[in-house]
Amino acid sequence: MKKQWLLISILFLMGSSVYAQSRKYISQFSHLQQYYNPGLAAYEGSMIRGFIRNQWLGWEGAPKTYFLSAELDFGQLAGETDPGLLGKNAVSLSMHHDTNGAFMDSELILGYASRVRLSRTTNLRLGIGINYNTVRLDGNKMNTQQASDPVVVRYLGSFANMEILDFNLGLALTHKNYYISYAVHNLNGGRLNNGDSFMDGKAVSGIFQGGYRNKLTDNLALATNVMWRNQEDLLDNVEFNFKVLLMDKMWIGAGHRISYANSFQLGFIFGEMRMGYIYEMPMLRSYLLPNTTHEFMLTYSLFRGGSEMIW
Repeated sequence: MKKQWLLISILFLMGSSVYAQSRKYISQFSHLQQYYNPGLAAYEGSMIRGFIRNQWLGWEGAPKTYFLSAELDFGQLAGETDPGLLGKNAVSLSMHHDTNGAFMDSELILGYASRVRLSRTTNLRLGIGINYNTVRLDGNKMNTQQASDPVVVRYLGSFANMEILDFNLGLALTHKNYYISYAVHNLNGGRLNNGDSFMDGKAVSGIFQGGYRNKLTDNLALATNVMWRNQEDLLDNVEFNFKVLLMDKMWIGAGHRISYANSFQLGFIFGEMRMGYIYEMPMLRSYLLPNTTHEFMLTYSLFRGGSEMIW
């Protein structure tokens, strides 16, 4: 019983009636660059990506995330193989599904990216994404705090659905060894919506990403990434990771989400396929549930000649 009340309290603190302000975490953010920034679509070449995150394993109603995307670089269709020149024109389609207590959130993002060549090895990438978001509220799964909220209480014991159409913009400076990018999500603040109004739009969010990678020897390479997110009514989110790639076959690494969690990662490369796993542990002072989080990632390159190394 104590465990149930603890989960209820934490889910309430994460958002409850102000669900539009909640945040979705992905420790393997560096493998899903195009989701955060449409300008990075097909930065690693034409890819299919799949991802599962099971947060606080063992707790009923704990967040679960599923992700599937496809990226296509038109240059690769024409036979381009230089990784530094890919991305002149690229498209992406991302599907993100998240469940968190009484809420079920699904996103469909269609993105387009274009590259401007600055030098032989450096490019400026611009991107735009159209974001269609559906949120479903199951009134049978409300906790006690949500049931007393004047906005969502009218849906107690029933269902509510809300649809939101919004836009994302992204800008990135890229090189085969590094990238620096900034994107803005929900430019319109969720004002284009339809259905039941159980949340007050969606807050505009700014996302900075950066990374560096390099080969030290033929059998050893390093990669490090950082992400910073800013959103109204939420604390800034800063996280980073560090990976070591061995013999172009396996990577090991660690990550940290400031004030929230530490993670350890392991991945394997099988030709055009990559498999990654994250084991995440919340920090005691973060007031999160003590249970661990697991992430599984799978990517597949559609053509040869994409990214030579993992991010």
